[in-house]
Amino acid sequence: MVKVGIVGGTGYTGVELLRLLAQHGRADVVAITSRAESGRRVDELFPNLRGHYELTYSEPDVQTLAACDVVFFATPHNVAMNLVPELLDAGTRVVDLSADYRLRDAQLWSRWYGEPHASPQLLSEAVYGLPEVHRERIAAARLVACPGCYPTSVQLGLLPLLSRNLVDTQYLIASCASGASGAGRQARVDNLLSETAGSFKAYGVTGHRHLPEIEQGLSDVAGSLVRMTFVPHLLPIVRGIHATLFARLRPDAPDLQELYRSWYAQEPFVDVLPAGVLPQTRTVCGANRCQIAVTVPQGRDTVVVTATIDNLVKGASGQAVQNMNIMLGLPEDMGLSHPGLLP
Repeated sequence: MVKVGIVGGTGYTGVELLRLLAQHGRADVVAITSRAESGRRVDELFPNLRGHYELTYSEPDVQTLAACDVVFFATPHNVAMNLVPELLDAGTRVVDLSADYRLRDAQLWSRWYGEPHASPQLLSEAVYGLPEVHRERIAAARLVACPGCYPTSVQLGLLPLLSRNLVDTQYLIASCASGASGAGRQARVDNLLSETAGSFKAYGVTGHRHLPEIEQGLSDVAGSLVRMTFVPHLLPIVRGIHATLFARLRPDAPDLQELYRSWYAQEPFVDVLPAGVLPQTRTVCGANRCQIAVTVPQGRDTVVVTATIDNLVKGASGQAVQNMNIMLGLPEDMGLSHPGLLP
C-alpha cells in the first residue's frame, strides 16, 4: 500500500481527495492535517466518509508527513512553499494542488500573489502536472504542481490547435464559467446561495491569477509567446467548469474534428465528442474527465472550442490522484474510472 498524507483536509479539494482515495485500492491515507480541526474525526466533519476512514485531523508535523510515500497539499497558496523543501529532503514525493509551484518565474509569481516566494529554488524542478502534456516528466518527478481548474480546461481545449500552429497565438479568447465550489469552502457573502442563485456574473476581468499559468502552458506548447484574453464567470451551480474558447484560424486548416479525435484517442480522461454534440457540465460531474467539442461556425475563420470538467475532480483532486498514479508507476486510471453523475 502507498502511504498518503494530506495537508489541508477540510476544504473541498481535501474532502474530494478523501472520497477518491477511499476507492483507490492501493492508497492508505495515514495522516491528514488541519490546525483549526486538530483532534476532530474526519467523518464528523464530512459524514459522507463514515465507514471509510477512522482518521482524526492533526497539526501539520513534518516528521509524520515525511514518513508518507506521497503528500498532497490541498491548501491555499503560500502553505506548500514553506513545507515542501523539508519533505523533499526527507525523500517524500509531493503533489501540490495550490498555485505555489505552477509558475516557473518567481518574480511573476510574486507579482500575482503579492508576496515573495519562500522556495524559489524549486520552481524550475517542479513538473507541471498536466498528464496529457508532461506524462513522462511526471513519472520521474518528486514535486508535481497540479494545474488550476480553469487552466486545465483551457489548455486541453487549445492544445491540438497550438501544437500544430493552426491559430493566431496573439488572438486567443477564453470565456469560462465555474461553479461556486471553485472559490473554496470559506464563508463569503458573494458565495451565499441567495447571492448566486438565479444570477450569472463575470469577475477578475482586469486580471485573474490563472492567466499567467494559462499563458505559460500554452506558450510551451506553441513554442512561442501566447497572449490570451481570459474572462472567468460565476455559475449558480456547485460543481463544474464550462470553457468557451475562441481562436482565429490560419488558412488551409485541416479537418479539426479528426485532428481532435486522433490527438486525444489514447488519452483516458479526455473525451472528444462527435461533431454537432456539445459538452455540458452535468455530464462530467464527479468524473475525472474533460469533454471537448470543436466547431467552426459558418465555416469562417474563427474556431470555437467548448470544454467541460468538474473543477474539483479533473480540475483539482482527480488530476492530483492521476499524477500520483503516474509518479508511482500505478495504472493511471486507478481510482478514477467511475463515470459522471446523472442527473
